Parts: sequence; structure tokens; C-alpha cells
Amino acid sequence: MRVAVTGATGVIGRRVVPLLVADGHDVTAIVRPGSKHRPAAASREVRASLFDRSQLAAAFARQDAVINLATHIPTTMAAMMFRSGWRENDRIRSEGARNVSEVASDAGVRVVIQESFGLAYPSMGDAWVDEQVPLAPAANCATVPDAEAAVAGFARRGGRGIALRFAGFYGPDASQTLLMAKSVSWHWVPLPGKPSSYLSSLSHDDAATAVVAALSVPAGVYNVADNEPMRRKAFFDVIAATLDVRSPHFLPEWTAALMGIAGPVLTRSIRLSNEKFRQATGWAPSAPSAADGLPSAIREAYGAGL
Repeated sequence: MRVAVTGATGVIGRRVVPLLVADGHDVTAIVRPGSKHRPAAASREVRASLFDRSQLAAAFARQDAVINLATHIPTTMAAMMFRSGWRENDRIRSEGARNVSEVASDAGVRVVIQESFGLAYPSMGDAWVDEQVPLAPAANCATVPDAEAAVAGFARRGGRGIALRFAGFYGPDASQTLLMAKSVSWHWVPLPGKPSSYLSSLSHDDAATAVVAALSVPAGVYNVADNEPMRRKAFFDVIAATLDVRSPHFLPEWTAALMGIAGPVLTRSIRLSNEKFRQATGWAPSAPSAADGLPSAIREAYGAGL
């Protein structure tokens, strides 16, 4: 299959491209103009902006599938607090995703896979959250429905449109992973919320294998998370044990108000079910829970000798 990948140099894209090549696909890695990053192992590299339809049309010509992994997530807590920090990501999810969808249709592309965000669901306590639960995006992910609407439009025009609602990522090259570890080393949980609430997670490596598996699924939306979401206390105790420090203190819930637009989503209890995606693909995460994958990610993030 001929596959074009946007966001090919991002934390998920740079894992997806080599997997596609290893599976025998002809891969076009799409990199934004001006980027200093180079994709790994792609069949070819194309410079194109999601906001330039003529560039996208040239990149999508003769492609069978397009995988849109382009994002611009703030990397610091300070940037996450303000609407301005999310402006570029909002544009990517709205205008960018719409351009990808419509240009792909015009180019005769058969499949579009769109990265989405499972933490846009409402807080559901201990209940499992499947794809039938309506989204309730907070301000920092207000344009998630725009991205999903774009891929739904692609499906209405006769293509196979797939939205992957990912859980919270972790990995050795994730700034958020290192931020959490450093906070726990100072004996504090960096997120507001109850110790008993759920966190749904997914390693970068497992996210990449899920993207490749999604090439075969029917059109629709799918939650992609590990098998066993963890309660917050257990999650942060795993980090503490990895660092060989005592269990951290939890911030009171009222501190969410001090975290700007990111605060409301950080307190949610979301126990994502991946049942639909696993049944459709046979995919399984290599790390069934964060307890299995997070320690090695933290050790690698800190470097040898942790």
C-alpha cells in the first residue's frame, strides 16, 4: 500500500514510519516546510504544509492511505495553562484536518486515519468509557470534534475514515513523562484530582503499532489505550518505586483552578475501554498497563544509571 504520513517526525510518526516500511508499504513522510527534523526510513520525504492545499495535493497524489499524526502540543505546564499555547494545535485539528480530508478525497485516497484524543471524554468515575459516550472536550481540546468531523466527512464522500482516540501518551522522549517523574522525585503528584480516579495511558511504541493496525479497520472512531487503566495513586506509586522515593503527596482538587484551561481535564477520571479496537484488529499493547511500560520509559528518560 502507498501510505503518506503527516507529522512523520513527531513522537508517534517517527515510530510509525519504520513500522510501515518493515511491513512492505511504500511510505511518503510529509514534513512541514522549514522543519529541521528528518524522517527515519521513509521511502521518500515531501515538504508540505497542512495549510497549503496545493502542497497536500502533490503529496497525496497516487496514495492509497493518508495517516494524519500532525500535532503541536505545548511542552511546558505554563504553555498548557493558556489558550494561546494551544492555538497552533487547534488550527491543525480544525483547518489542517479538514484540508487533509478534503484533499485526500479529491486525490482518490481510499483511507484516512486521523489522530484524536480520548481524554476529551467526560469524567466517568469508575465506569468504563467506550465510543458510545459523547465527548465533552475541555477548552484545551475544544477542536477534537473538528478533527473527527473532518474524517467523518471523508467517509461520507466514499472513503474509509478512521479516528483514533488515544489515551495519554508516555515514553522516554516525552517531556510530560520526565515532568511527572521529576515532580514525584520532589514528592508531589503534578496533577490535581482524587487518588482513586483513573488515568488512561499508552506508550508511544504501542500507539505506533495501533496506527499501523488501524489501516485494516472499518470506518469509525476507536479508543486506543492500554488494557488496564490505573487509579492515580497506583500510577504515581509506580513512578515513585522506579525512582526509589516515597509515595508522593496529592494536590487538592481546588488547585485545578490555578492551572488555567488545562485544569478541568487534568482532574477527570477516564477509564478508556479499548475493546472495540482490539476486536477489530487483534491488536494488543506490549505494555498491558503503565505499571508494565512506565518504569523503563522513566529510566531511559533519565539516562543510564538511574
